[in-house]
Formats: sequence, C-alpha cells, structure tokens
Amino acid sequence: MKKKIIISAIIIAVLMAAAVIPAELFMNGFIRIDPSEKDYPVRGIDVSSYQGEIDWRVLSGQGIDFAFIKATEGSSFVDRNFEYNYSEALKTELRVGSYHFFSYESSGENQAANFIKTVEKTENMLPPVVDLEFYGEYEKNPLSREEVSIELQKCLDRLEENYNVKPIIYATARSYSRYLSGEYEDYDIWIRSMISVPHFQDGRKWTFWQYSDKGKLDGYSGEEKYIDMNVFNGTREDFKKYGKEESK
Repeated sequence: MKKKIIISAIIIAVLMAAAVIPAELFMNGFIRIDPSEKDYPVRGIDVSSYQGEIDWRVLSGQGIDFAFIKATEGSSFVDRNFEYNYSEALKTELRVGSYHFFSYESSGENQAANFIKTVEKTENMLPPVVDLEFYGEYEKNPLSREEVSIELQKCLDRLEENYNVKPIIYATARSYSRYLSGEYEDYDIWIRSMISVPHFQDGRKWTFWQYSDKGKLDGYSGEEKYIDMNVFNGTREDFKKYGKEESK
C-alpha cells in the first residue's frame, strides 16, 4: 500500500511538472511562438526608452510593417525617448502608433490630456492605444471593474474626440478578464499572449497580438536586449485601410 502511494505521488508530481515547465520555458524565452507569415503577414514591434537609442532605418528594414511607441503614462509622465522615436520612425515606411500606460491613480481626462499634448496627429497614424495592465500594489490589490471603468471610459472618450478614431485597448489575459470581458465591444483589442494564439471567453476577436517579449532585432542598444513582437489580425489590404475611418 505504501509503495502504491509513493508511486502515485511521483506520477502526480511528474504531471504537475509537465504542466508548469512548458509555461516557464515560454516565459523565459526558451520556447517561442512564431506565428506563420501565411496566417499573419502584417508584423510589428512596440518599443519604449528601455530599447535605448534606436536606429529606425536599420530596425524598420527587418520584415516589420508597424511600430507602437510608448508616449506617456499617467497624467504627467512622458517617455524620455518618445520625441526622438516618433519623429525618426515617421521617416520610415512603417505605420506608426503611440501608446499610453494607464494609471489607476490619475483621472482619465488628465491622462488623455497628457497623451494629446505629447502626440500630434499625423497622416497614416495608427489609432492611439491605452495600455491597461497591473503594476505595483495593484498586482495584489487590483481595483474593482466599476472603479476602473469610470476613468478608463473618460480617457477613451477624450482620445476619440481628439483623434477622431476609437482608441485601441492593450491588455493582458488577466486585465482583459477583470476589466474588459463582455464590454467595450466597439474598441479593438491588442492582447498579450506568450503561450498560444489568443482566444477570448466572450467570443470577441483580437486585432493585434503581442506574441513575444523576447524578440531580437538589429538597430537598438538599450538596457533591454529584447524587443516585443506583434502581429495584426488581417491581410495587408486590411492593414492599409485600418484606423483611417473616422469614428461615427
């Protein structure tokens, strides 16, 4: 009997390890998802000051079609490399967009004002992005959906009013489930998923997918040696038209 219990315990331990180890391998970059170009021909990156000084001529020539650049955070923070990154990226053939890291400590209107003051409208720009995820104390003690939705909607409305297009919402699986699932149907979703192709329980489709934070390309030299990789959920023709229709 004792022997059977020991064997059962070993089997359970092996099964648990089998479930955990692959996830750790994905997180550490030993196993990487590489979406096929046939399924997702439109590819891109997202960057911030962590990538340091970027040679956009070099970076843009490596099979990418778009770049999202961190612009702002909260009601006053501006990424120190944004002005340079934005102006230089616009000199390439990439479609360029900017994103705002949403703060749970500032009003939505003030956050939108910070972004609007920082990011000028440009021809062919991608819609503004609101990055909704957890940070600091909110990792363990997240705000309620009701608390977040009030300020998030104010931010989204103000951005739409200024740029005349509905913003994109970036989310992790956890932030999507807690704050977005079943709502915000009019907004396109940019989702982070490092283990598999994203699927939402509420049945909606994603527009952008951040599939890796362990990409390596030439053309940057910051404290972060990796770069985030993304795909667009559509054809090249779809992408040419994307984000150009004025909101109704």
